[in-house]
Amino acid sequence: MTTRRELLLLAGSGLALAAAGCRDTPARAATTAPDVLLADSDRGMLRLGPSGEQVLGVAAAAFDGAHLYASVPGGVDQLEPASGRTAGRVTLTGDWTPRVVATDGRACALSGTGASDRPAARARTTLAVTGPGGDRRFDLPGVVEPDAFTADNTGLFVLDWLPATAPDHYRVRLLDLATGQIRPLFTRNKTPVPAGAEEEMRGDGRQAVLSADRKMLFTFYTHQPGHRHTRDLVSGRPGNAHAFVHVLHLVEQWAYCLDLPHPFGEGPAAGHALAADGRNLFVADLNAGKLAYASPESLSIERVVDVPPVAGSSAALALTTDGRILVGAGGVTVVDRISGQRSGRWELPGPVRGLGLSRDGGRLYAGGTGRVTWLDTATGEKRGEVAVPGLTALRHVV
Repeated sequence: MTTRRELLLLAGSGLALAAAGCRDTPARAATTAPDVLLADSDRGMLRLGPSGEQVLGVAAAAFDGAHLYASVPGGVDQLEPASGRTAGRVTLTGDWTPRVVATDGRACALSGTGASDRPAARARTTLAVTGPGGDRRFDLPGVVEPDAFTADNTGLFVLDWLPATAPDHYRVRLLDLATGQIRPLFTRNKTPVPAGAEEEMRGDGRQAVLSADRKMLFTFYTHQPGHRHTRDLVSGRPGNAHAFVHVLHLVEQWAYCLDLPHPFGEGPAAGHALAADGRNLFVADLNAGKLAYASPESLSIERVVDVPPVAGSSAALALTTDGRILVGAGGVTVVDRISGQRSGRWELPGPVRGLGLSRDGGRLYAGGTGRVTWLDTATGEKRGEVAVPGLTALRHVV
């Protein structure tokens, strides 16, 4: 979830200082993108657009990129992604890294440690939350990482890593921001998870996306031999799930795991991607050349169609407003959303490191090695390219 959701974070005080120096005077790139983009790089988070490049440094964005917080000396700034301007500043004593941003942008959770796939052992964790309830700090036992806010910002979903002395797996729990207490989540039928039946996860998450109504958060998990869902623990079934999508309901505060069929999750995690609209959740496994259609309402797999496999490549998905699925990996495969049939192939100059559509749907942006390229979504023709040294992933078009 924090790093498994691949939030836009890079730790380091040097990057925070770079953010303070560059935010008001963005560098002009030789070629500029016609839309505003958020991207990860080895220089920190970047904001790219018609005015050039801003280095934001240590920062975190909401899951849809609509809201943004960045570290500055002595605190954290809330930024407007579209303009890059500072919308507010919170003064904080100590060094803090923005980790999770609420879906409405009104709250941000920060930690005194940077994000990592495997957090270091520690006896206690200190988190800070800034938002409508004021600025609060929480001293929590064990290794606790922030994950997502509840829809009303009264709670913070966290990853409780176990054991604290050598963390290698975790359970998802809820921190009540009013009381500071951590409790288990509810099951899908809105009853408390029975004692001893909390899922403990070992896999790494590839990507997280919001549902169309913004009430659920979907996260893809890699294959976890021996993993048992809460429903397996309650019923006594043996488990051993293949890959699954972890569904977190931000309003009703329950969690559910949507199992994916074999061979999803057997290959590298980078070869998987998610996207969602009002009708379907789409899960791609380009290691195996499969695209699953799932129902966000019934939380079940409806069908699986074939797409070209691209071994060893990073995957990405984008959904056009005219009913196409754009599947990125070493190029872009165009799939009709209704029939599941391939209708085209667009070439790109190298591996894909994220896809994003312009607000008007006319341009498809593709992150690549040291560059962002954009194509015409009607024809697939290349319309432009901007050099982005050190780019690691294109995250959002805002």
